[in-house]
Amino acid sequence: MKRLAIIGGGPAGLRAAEVASAAGLAVTLYDGKRSVGRKFLVAGKGGLNLTHSEPVEDFVKRYRGPVEAVEFWQKAMEAFDNTQMRGWAARLETGTFVASSGRVYPKALKAAPLLRAWIKRLKDQGVTFVMNERLVGLEEGEQMKLTFAGAGKGEGQEKVITADSVVLALGGGSWPMTGSDGGWVDFLRGKGVEVKPLVSANCGWEVDWATDILGAHEGEALKNLVISAGEEQAKGELILTKYGLEGGPLYQLGASLRAEKEAKVSIDFKPTLTMERMVAKMESARRNFVAEARQRWKLSEAAGAIVENLYGPFDSAEALATVVKNCEIPLQGPRPIEEAISSAGGVAWSELDEALMLRKLPGVFVAGEMIDWEAPTGGYLMQGCFATGTLAGEAAARWLGEKS
Repeated sequence: MKRLAIIGGGPAGLRAAEVASAAGLAVTLYDGKRSVGRKFLVAGKGGLNLTHSEPVEDFVKRYRGPVEAVEFWQKAMEAFDNTQMRGWAARLETGTFVASSGRVYPKALKAAPLLRAWIKRLKDQGVTFVMNERLVGLEEGEQMKLTFAGAGKGEGQEKVITADSVVLALGGGSWPMTGSDGGWVDFLRGKGVEVKPLVSANCGWEVDWATDILGAHEGEALKNLVISAGEEQAKGELILTKYGLEGGPLYQLGASLRAEKEAKVSIDFKPTLTMERMVAKMESARRNFVAEARQRWKLSEAAGAIVENLYGPFDSAEALATVVKNCEIPLQGPRPIEEAISSAGGVAWSELDEALMLRKLPGVFVAGEMIDWEAPTGGYLMQGCFATGTLAGEAAARWLGEKS
């Protein structure tokens, strides 16, 4: 029986193990931590958003990356789409539901029961789990030679194993406490593989707030906004934090913001009102325009404080309305990758064939956040990991079948 080594016990690695073991391979999964699924469990703290219910033709547009990635995601969703994700959960006796947002969650809103059922299935399929082993070396050949440094072991105590093929699913650079620390980047670069720098994605952005804004409004939500960055727009709400701004619209606009030399967002605080309507509502106002706007436009106190601090004082309703409809806020940069929900960057698409095998390392496949792609929150990240894990597991089984 052909032996497949999977390195990394996150969603992508676990899914690759599931697919490959079902195809008849002898699968051993290695992880540097003492248990698998740690990032899966962290995601579960928000209810475990497994996927999104929107049509596949819209779903695939959520994924960002270089040109090579565009066609890939259509193929990936054909291999394992959002409907199949719900079916997968159902076979683990986990019912799902679609929230009003279109996001799909387990009915229990918990990750742990689903993870336990998943691990049991994998063990029943013959998958072997080896924990506390961190990959430090890989030599390709007729058989792959993998070197691991175990937890607590000194120099010279590494473990060397052989396998017929390898799936790397070591994650990106966010949430490093789960094991997704980007430690593999230098390792692959040393093999001549191009790896794009790992950067924060789905993260907050820093703003140099005035002290009086933070003192009165830190933690408040700015609701029903339209936010723009370059040519892109996103709708939703933001949270005013001590370091800047946080929220779903910023996550969606992250790639556009990083592309700007000087990042900034433009916020329409009152997207349901036209400029003309706003000015008409202020017809009798002659002073204290921001205070009047709180009453007549229902402008929140936090929004009023931001526009007044950045662009006030205002000498007319027209001047205030112009800023409220298009308030540019300079951003100092994204929050550190350690705080980010996910990361962008990773193995360049040019290094991978259509089966996610490294061109320079035949027999070594890559899945999950190790690859240079990103997507907003809302179930797209989890779906992307499952889909790439499916493709890598299938491809490894097919490659080994062709070799035998």
